[in-house]
Amino acid sequence: QVQLVESGGGLVQPGGSLRLSCAASGSVWSPNTMGWYRQAEGKQRELVATIDSGGNTKYADSGKGRFTISRDNAKNTLYLQMNSLKPEDTAVYYCYYFAHPFMLAYWGLGTQVTVSS
Repeated sequence: QVQLVESGGGLVQPGGSLRLSCAASGSVWSPNTMGWYRQAEGKQRELVATIDSGGNTKYADSGKGRFTISRDNAKNTLYLQMNSLKPEDTAVYYCYYFAHPFMLAYWGLGTQVTVSS
């Protein structure tokens, strides 16, 4: 079992920056993919970005050029650096982990990001 705990959310002004973290504990397997999804009120959950254990990244168009996903394998921690934030980025951001050998997916409980003046 894998536990995921997000942190770093909060209230920021448009144009500001925020850095989200996701600490993974338990049985972490390779190869794996970790990523960030978000869900705005009244909307469906959508992909933000993913990164696999080889360092390959993918970004949704919504955050491309503004967001950077990274991971520190020694700390079992995932990050999302968000710059030039817009009000439409307001959502609950969820960390996820997928273990390829076992076809198992895990989700964190989410952290609220609010972009408003």
